[in-house]
Amino acid sequence: MKAGIIAAGKGERILRSGISTPKPLIPIGGEPLIARVIRAAIHVKASSITCIVNDLNPAVADYLRLRTWPVPLELITKTTENSMESLFSLAPFLRDTPFLLLTVDAVFQFKTLKRFLEKARGLRDAQGALAVTRFIDDEKPLWVRMDAHKKIVALGDDARPSPYVTAGFYYFEPDIFTMIDAARARMIKALRQFLGFLTERGFSLYGIPVAKTLDVDYPEDIEKAERFLRGAGEA
Repeated sequence: MKAGIIAAGKGERILRSGISTPKPLIPIGGEPLIARVIRAAIHVKASSITCIVNDLNPAVADYLRLRTWPVPLELITKTTENSMESLFSLAPFLRDTPFLLLTVDAVFQFKTLKRFLEKARGLRDAQGALAVTRFIDDEKPLWVRMDAHKKIVALGDDARPSPYVTAGFYYFEPDIFTMIDAARARMIKALRQFLGFLTERGFSLYGIPVAKTLDVDYPEDIEKAERFLRGAGEA
């Protein structure tokens, strides 16, 4: 299994608050967010990792290049228009095997990711699995509605009312990349919209409920994440 990490966002909400540190380098639990996400992928035995970062903050790329990682790490330095295009930029490195996809600002326990993968790999007819949680800590959550078998039937506003939202990590078969051209033709502009597009086009996506996860979008989220990891013994 390979892993892809999306860390190419501009982190505008953090910047507007007066924090100049690029979001991937904000320390949480004693290490930068990007380092913790890489370590999470290594913990679940990813054979290689591809990370996309933007070219607006050279410090992030420098941080990744100047360190030695236990598994091969491919670095893409590119400012993309949106999160969907960030995923598509990872495609050349991930299109030959099932892969784990992580977002840099999701904070979770390592055991949560491990349990998610165990369940995702057990879904025989799935082309993708989304970690979903009942803990809603995002101002713009992506709602998820599932049937009795946990197959996703709706995403976004169409999924309301639902107790679940996405948690920021995913497991996909590489055939989702066959929809790149179709998604661009539809003028889709975000990863969340692409996931809805896959569901609409008949892809078998499942939701796997996981324990509490947090998103780091604002300064107050940093302390929330610190408390969460301390309480979990992972700081």
